[in-house]
Amino acid sequence: MSRSVETGSVLSPVTADDVDLAVRLAVGILRDAPPAGWGGKAGSLEWDCWETVEHLAGDFLFYAVQLGPQSPPLDTHVPFALRQKRPEGPPNFIFAEHDAGPAGLLQVLEASGALLVAMVRTTPQRVRAYHASGVSDPEGFAAMGVVETLVHTHDLAEGLGLAWTPPSDLCSRVLARLFPEAPQGADPWLTLLWATGRAELPGHPRLTTWRWDSTPRS
Repeated sequence: MSRSVETGSVLSPVTADDVDLAVRLAVGILRDAPPAGWGGKAGSLEWDCWETVEHLAGDFLFYAVQLGPQSPPLDTHVPFALRQKRPEGPPNFIFAEHDAGPAGLLQVLEASGALLVAMVRTTPQRVRAYHASGVSDPEGFAAMGVVETLVHTHDLAEGLGLAWTPPSDLCSRVLARLFPEAPQGADPWLTLLWATGRAELPGHPRLTTWRWDSTPRS
């Protein structure tokens, strides 16, 4: 369980169902994107919208495979090799066929998200696996997958001219799980954008560097 610093209330853990919900909401809005927009930049990122979705799909698979070995490594990640399609693009190991178009790209995103959902759902909570921001548990990998989905869909929505506001309760729970020191009292979605360097928060300037804490809360 995660505890809200502001109210002292106990928040429910982040689950596989939350990952599933985040992915479904993201895919739902991205299906409305104009076909010509996928080559443009994703918000403040240097990546274009197409490769940002590939990056997000890669995040899902990367988190899922950390939980896969019978004895997950605790000192480094499972050694899948990453590569870049272009020097300014994200390192990745998932790439969608361009001939499949945006619909195929979103299928890749859905399928990769489903793998993370399945691994979080079936991995015992006692399991620990490596992440650079702290050895984590299945709930932590679920929370990381949700944050990646919410903030990268924000990037994509900016680049594609779409409106995107995820559920406040979901934002609150991933903030409590991964950003326990984040300021309290503001809108949870705005706070999550602030915590990931994407927005200013009243009384708090926009961050130029940021990092979550993926270690278990208990």
